Amino acid sequence: MQRTALITGAARGIGLAIAELFRQEGIRVIAPARGDMDLASPDSIQKYVANLPGPVHILVNNAGINPISPLTMLQDRDIEETLQVNLRAPLLLMRLLLPGMVENRYGRVLNISSIWSQVAKPGRGIYAATKSALNALTRTAAVEVAPYQVLVNALAPGFVNTELTRKNNSPEELAKIAQGLPLQRLADPGEIAELAYFLCSDKNTFMTGQTLFADGGFTCL
Repeated sequence: MQRTALITGAARGIGLAIAELFRQEGIRVIAPARGDMDLASPDSIQKYVANLPGPVHILVNNAGINPISPLTMLQDRDIEETLQVNLRAPLLLMRLLLPGMVENRYGRVLNISSIWSQVAKPGRGIYAATKSALNALTRTAAVEVAPYQVLVNALAPGFVNTELTRKNNSPEELAKIAQGLPLQRLADPGEIAELAYFLCSDKNTFMTGQTLFADGGFTCL
């Protein structure tokens, strides 16, 4: 049976790598653009899901925003938008799609978290708060749907060599970041995608409620 996966934020970076690997493995991928489903709008999310042509077996909540600002200078708009996109949207998608997975006695949900859900860095306050909450949501959802053979996990990448990372850091800064990691290199998006695929595939039969850190050893320091 061909599985169908809904992946948010699949236009670039980690989300794109996950979508490409899923397709290679024979999974039908639904990757809505913002014009199709605006994660900043609960109404848009509900309308999009209501019009899906068939069941969704796999949900990957990958999309996220990260306004960098000290807490004392954080704007109300940034707080609300980050809460909506990073936490409320994944929660709403889970609320809408988990009933179908429960009914079918099969499902996989993967929430893309972050190393900043566990360790701190200045300016990441609201982003870290949403990702920490997403980890907690993952645990609760996993316990609630476990009797129905639905597995819910989170994946927390560290520094990944994406277009956005290269845009925000000079080659010298990237080299310094890599030197600070125990593995002394950034992750390739494909490496994160491989972990995502395992967690969402039939190969994963027993891991649920976990937040898996893929960070080259960064959070061990």
